[in-house]
Amino acid sequence: MSLNEIATLDVFLVEPSHTQRIIITQHLQAAGIEAVTCVSTGGEMLKYLKQAKPDLIISSMYLPDMTGVDLIHEIRKDSESYDTAFILISSETNIKYLEPIRQAGAIAILPKPFSLQELDTALRASLDYLNPAKIDLAHFDVEDLHVLLVDDSEFSRKYIRRVLNNIGIEYIRCARDGKEALQLFQAHYFDLIVTDYNMPEMDGLQLVKAIRGDCQHISSVPILMVTSEQNQNRLAAIEKVGVSAILDKPFEPTAIKRLIVQLLS
Repeated sequence: MSLNEIATLDVFLVEPSHTQRIIITQHLQAAGIEAVTCVSTGGEMLKYLKQAKPDLIISSMYLPDMTGVDLIHEIRKDSESYDTAFILISSETNIKYLEPIRQAGAIAILPKPFSLQELDTALRASLDYLNPAKIDLAHFDVEDLHVLLVDDSEFSRKYIRRVLNNIGIEYIRCARDGKEALQLFQAHYFDLIVTDYNMPEMDGLQLVKAIRGDCQHISSVPILMVTSEQNQNRLAAIEKVGVSAILDKPFEPTAIKRLIVQLLS
């Protein structure tokens, strides 16, 4: 993607600090963004969304009237602005506060301070999300692929479904937890399973175990786990039971395309 493509992004920055607004705007301009609209509160941003639809919203975590979590949830609840790309910039490291951002389909979570390389990667991921290209599989017609998507977060399901639709996958069945997913797996044929890890009823680890141990069905189906889980012992346990690949939340759309090509080619 060229600098010219990045320059076409219509960006809104939600940042209460005047100093931070200047710093982030300068970084955006250095990355190629020609114009940045700045607001100080989440309420101002939501008001703007009733009049116009930006390509990308970049927000701080802590705003005068709400948090970045509240803001992205309000954006995702609105059908008109649902598909807007969202990046969080925050010094927050507590998983309790970052997890809802990941689950709501943020393109990226950047630290304060962030590097130009980190910003460039996030901007390119936003472009790929907004202007997707279908994947090309050697032995499959991507439009005929049947995918089972498993995630207990409605926001996350919608976001991942949008990404899968963007790359040409049309047949997607969704499940809210591992138990529901296992029932669908046993009743239907799937070329690929995309699942979260932390879920009620039956988590991703238990789901992978059940699928790999099912002798009556095709247990070799590729399983891609998309998760924000950071515990290395848990991740190692997932790999041992036969997951095909693990992708972190938030993920770049190009990353899931690359993994699907690897898994199905």
